Amino acid sequence: MERISWDQYFMAQSHLLSLRSTCTRLMVGATIVREKRIIAGGYNGSVSGSVHCIDEGCYVIDGHCVRTIHAEANALLQCAKFGVPTQNADIYVTHFPCLQCCKQLIQAGIRTVYYAEDYHNHEYAIQLFKEAGVTTKKVELNYLAVDTAYTEKQIYIQELFRKLETTDIDTSELEAWKKEATQLFDLSKR
Repeated sequence: MERISWDQYFMAQSHLLSLRSTCTRLMVGATIVREKRIIAGGYNGSVSGSVHCIDEGCYVIDGHCVRTIHAEANALLQCAKFGVPTQNADIYVTHFPCLQCCKQLIQAGIRTVYYAEDYHNHEYAIQLFKEAGVTTKKVELNYLAVDTAYTEKQIYIQELFRKLETTDIDTSELEAWKKEATQLFDLSKR
């Protein structure tokens, strides 16, 4: 078995962190790395002890949820809180950073921003990264490393079986497929 690359490994960490997000608009995770060691991680969520979007909905002003702290900011703040330097570190983010996070990453001394998905890539953020000498690199997560679409696949398979049940298919063959799908996708929650 071939090991996953460092970029895939750290991007997978960011995707795992995004699963802790409490914002319903977009789940984002960020992992700060220095010398191939994780020094901090963050996800977008509310201020500690405050109300979460998943509980009361997003608090949207001018098209942005102001209730949440972005994943990149949370990771940087974790470093600040515990006195961990970020100079010449890299960050792996599930989505391209917003303009405000871009400025924070530059000020924190981040040298490379790896991101899995484009997301409203602001032209000024791109310009600022270039001016500051911060490299941006798209690293799409290989689904074989971590499957981030497992829920959608599970729903698709369930619907497929519902439709197959209404056809003239051999029931023993259908049951065999269901058993195999259950093992592959854990469809026990049907």
